[in-house]
Amino acid sequence: MENNNPIRPRLPHWMKMKRAQGEQYSRIKNLVQQQHLHTICTSGNCPNIGECWNHGTATFMILGNICTRHCKFCAVPTGKPLPVDWEEPDRLARSIHIMGVKHGVITSVDRDDLDDLGAGLWTAVIRRIKELNPGTTMEVLIPDFQGRFELVQQVIDERPEVISHNLETVKRLSRQVRSRARYETSLEVLGYIARSGITTKSGIMLGLGETEAEVMETMDDLLAVGVKVMTLGQYLQPTMNHMPVQEFITPESFDKFKTIGLGKGFAVVESSPLVRSSYHAEKHIL
Repeated sequence: MENNNPIRPRLPHWMKMKRAQGEQYSRIKNLVQQQHLHTICTSGNCPNIGECWNHGTATFMILGNICTRHCKFCAVPTGKPLPVDWEEPDRLARSIHIMGVKHGVITSVDRDDLDDLGAGLWTAVIRRIKELNPGTTMEVLIPDFQGRFELVQQVIDERPEVISHNLETVKRLSRQVRSRARYETSLEVLGYIARSGITTKSGIMLGLGETEAEVMETMDDLLAVGVKVMTLGQYLQPTMNHMPVQEFITPESFDKFKTIGLGKGFAVVESSPLVRSSYHAEKHIL
């Protein structure tokens, strides 16, 4: 059902979020600021920031905090990015060491302005983190690299434990929700990753107007290309300039999708209103 109300709807009781606090949370927050790092936890207004940071999991965002795409769901700023910071790999790797991060999740803005779309820095970041943090496991949440497999291969060659790329929504809504990204291209990228043998992961948001049948179709599409881990969470409108929430999906419905997804063949399904891509990411190493 379409929501034409210009006032942001009140959150249902099951969407109430815990306040981010705790000693480990404060420690990571201070270090991120001191080292001039970016995290999707803060840039993306993640509701689980306190829980994840207190459990030693953090999601860092490389290649700056300005994206070349303008997706209708995303809180990350859009515009002309700054030049690539080649000191970022070392700074990030050292920060992970100081923080004592057990499982690092790395993502990035889209950098369509670069000849290699950012793949070179991705390679340097993964390699440096492994050099300085041999006991830390890693998930990388990569962009589509415009479907250029030779760039995806650069990430694969560094052998992170998990490679993730999000479909974000069902096929019918993809063009409306995502900027420049294509549903089919994302599936091709995910299939290419899965054929490498690395655990492959993807996720979608619910509440954008998708139907239950479309969610099932998306599950089938992901399984067909070899994706083993899927996340489903509630879409929340970052600002009034973003797509409105069409529906708040109940916890019972999320539980149902989890049961269906596991029955279809996923190894892991994270499905609840507050789930985001990196939620319980440390449990997704297969």
